[in-house]
Amino acid sequence: MRAHEAGALHADIGHKAPPWLRAPRDPNDLVTSLWSHTAKKNGEGALEVGGVDVRDLVAEHGSPAFVLDEDDFRSRARAFKHAFKDFDVYYAGKAFISTTVVRWVMEEGLNLDICSGGELAVALRAGADPKRLGFHGNNKSESELARALDAGIGRIIVDSQYEISRLIELAGERNVVAPVMIRVTAGVEAHTHEYIATAHEDQKFGFSITSGAAFEAVARVNEAPELELLGLHSHIGSQIFDSSGFEIAAKRVIALHARVSEELGVDMPDLDLGGGFGIAYTTQDDPSDPAQLATEMGKIVEHECRAFDVDVPRLSIEPGRAIVGPAMCTVYTVGTVKEVELDAGAARTYVSVDGGMSDNIRAALYDADYSCTLANRYSGTEPTLARVVGKHCESGDIVVKAEFLPADVQPGDLIAVPGTGAYCRSMASNYNHVPRPPVIAVKDGRTRVVVRRETEDDLLALDMGVDE
Repeated sequence: MRAHEAGALHADIGHKAPPWLRAPRDPNDLVTSLWSHTAKKNGEGALEVGGVDVRDLVAEHGSPAFVLDEDDFRSRARAFKHAFKDFDVYYAGKAFISTTVVRWVMEEGLNLDICSGGELAVALRAGADPKRLGFHGNNKSESELARALDAGIGRIIVDSQYEISRLIELAGERNVVAPVMIRVTAGVEAHTHEYIATAHEDQKFGFSITSGAAFEAVARVNEAPELELLGLHSHIGSQIFDSSGFEIAAKRVIALHARVSEELGVDMPDLDLGGGFGIAYTTQDDPSDPAQLATEMGKIVEHECRAFDVDVPRLSIEPGRAIVGPAMCTVYTVGTVKEVELDAGAARTYVSVDGGMSDNIRAALYDADYSCTLANRYSGTEPTLARVVGKHCESGDIVVKAEFLPADVQPGDLIAVPGTGAYCRSMASNYNHVPRPPVIAVKDGRTRVVVRRETEDDLLALDMGVDE
């Protein structure tokens, strides 16, 4: 569904709990499937992640704060590496990237996807092997492409004829050969929000297989001595829970792969099936584990390659959200609690926290659902249906649309929201001139600042209107 342009408050979500949300017997309990592997409640009812009590974390680092579970991140990276042992696994840096995370990715044997000059700069500063980088983007600038070529990047996923022209010129000037994959659209619309379903025809990414544009792009790259044709790249969307969409896309992409082999006499070595693997934000979500995905996707590709009588190319995938999403939660401090009377005697409890849409825009942008828990103490009260909202000057500034919290939630309490690793910090803004929260890594009872908290001085440093 498309979110209402005035914000999620105006969407048809009612004042009752959504059908999938059930009142818990104990509102203090964690739904473990939504949290990182080390998250638990201690004897005082406080949330601990990576052996760190979030009360101590907030006392030291303030709130709001993104809390990144290093062991959980690494274990999910290893799970994909092990399950997809016959694939190249690229961590999608757009989900969340920092020099620390890039080092973790490299240490766990994964490759890295980037999609901007800024992400490339982070990867290079972290010491990533450029050969293990893939560069996405529908409008890479000449300076970005030049920097990628100068760094010796492993593959560039081209998205337009203009980009092919730019690469031919830039590679020629440098007397290098640019390794290229062709981003194709397979005409498959994933069962997801329309803004993040990226393989249907009416969207900005890639070359259409159906129209013939993809074959033309392949032929042109193959003919250019400045370019090395590696293969095809397909991505069907995000927050996908099964392999059915991949099956349809693989059939069409491998058909193109076979046509290139037959008509151009070129056996492209690589095929990238993209990412988009979903995670559990709430109890309504039921994602597949990496082993299941690997088995299903491997069978799909093998079947289609047999059908078209072509060898199975080297396969790659791009999980991002599925690795970092559950590995991070956000901790907020409650500022106000308000009971608002609605129609027919109904009421809603509004719990306002010290962050909001500047650190998690997904609820407003995608109508996304989240869960949360009281994170600083045990409560003996009954659960009450609440809406957690932010501090911004927008009615659509909603963090959690509906969740059962203890009835005695009050100012000063801590609220923690799981599943915020993917896109929340990456898409964060300074709306209302609110500084962005830090990212604090936790492991073995210790904290480490991965990305520091922004300050008002950071904001004012960009404002050149007044001479000091």
